Amino acid sequence: MNAPLLARPVGLRVADLGDALERARVGAWVHDHPEGTPFHLPAWSVAVARGCRQKSHYLVAERGDGDIVGALPLTEVHSPLFGRALVSAGFGVGGGILADDAATAVGLGEAAWTLAERLNCPTVELRGGARPGPAWQVDGTSYLGFARDLAADDEAELLAIPRKQRAEVRRSLGNDLTIEAGSADVAAHYAVYAESVRNLGTPVFPPALFAEVLCEFGDAADLLTARHHRIAVASVLSLYWRGTVYPYWGGGTDAARALRANDAMYFALMRHARERGCTRFDFGRSKAGTGAAAFKKNWGFEPQCLTYFTRAPEGVAARKINPLDPKYSLQVRAWKRMPLWAANRLGPWIARGLG
Repeated sequence: MNAPLLARPVGLRVADLGDALERARVGAWVHDHPEGTPFHLPAWSVAVARGCRQKSHYLVAERGDGDIVGALPLTEVHSPLFGRALVSAGFGVGGGILADDAATAVGLGEAAWTLAERLNCPTVELRGGARPGPAWQVDGTSYLGFARDLAADDEAELLAIPRKQRAEVRRSLGNDLTIEAGSADVAAHYAVYAESVRNLGTPVFPPALFAEVLCEFGDAADLLTARHHRIAVASVLSLYWRGTVYPYWGGGTDAARALRANDAMYFALMRHARERGCTRFDFGRSKAGTGAAAFKKNWGFEPQCLTYFTRAPEGVAARKINPLDPKYSLQVRAWKRMPLWAANRLGPWIARGLG
């Protein structure tokens, strides 16, 4: 008897994220969806569009009565070095299709592909979510996610860390580091992060991206910085979402290694997150087989494979941006040797096209 109601058609459109009511309505639906992430929020799409000057296309699926039943945030990425692509979610480690049923997921996937063709974007990348059909290639081995529950207090948290890493954390706590939390000193965070990624051979994102994320997320984002003799040596920008802290953009300077400042910073962030009411710590993604993945596993985080999807025209290879690819090895080595001032000048121009 309910079949006619269940079969009501679904309409697809691009949401107007410039409309405060529309943003609030979509954001509330994402918040209530069990598979929603911070990267599905309209705030993320707006921050990325402003911070990286890349256009947002936020697809929503609605039934005739106006109820939202699906969403897909997309960023139109332009890069003279890496080509064009539609990415969900742009500059995020998650995203992809959110849908109440398989048919809506397929519809959103087809709408994304149609939009990509119209925009001359030969690749669509979905970072997580539902697979919208067999035309989408699956990658379930390149990236690993790391998340676990927070312990009840500092001592229990230390005991939750494997013995060798626990010793490193204990040593870090005796290194005369001060920890500051807030959102005021964006410049100090950016300086630390920029040096960190330069040392890894990676171009840094535009400073506007960090400022816009902090602005759009408000109290749901902050900075935590470790200082030694008042000098910032490690810093992380974190998001807070449904009881989970997401340390997202973090790093340390050359001085941080001897001081074990990253260890002190992440342990302090666990305490800070508990004080904010969080019960879970999401250490983010890392490429399989990298030092970053090993670092997170050393903290007692079990890796979970992340599943991403790509689509490109038949006979055309989807774009691939992997710093571990041998074809980029020369560029990575050269970037590590680049003066920091030059890397900070050129990096944002390159990184805004990575998506």
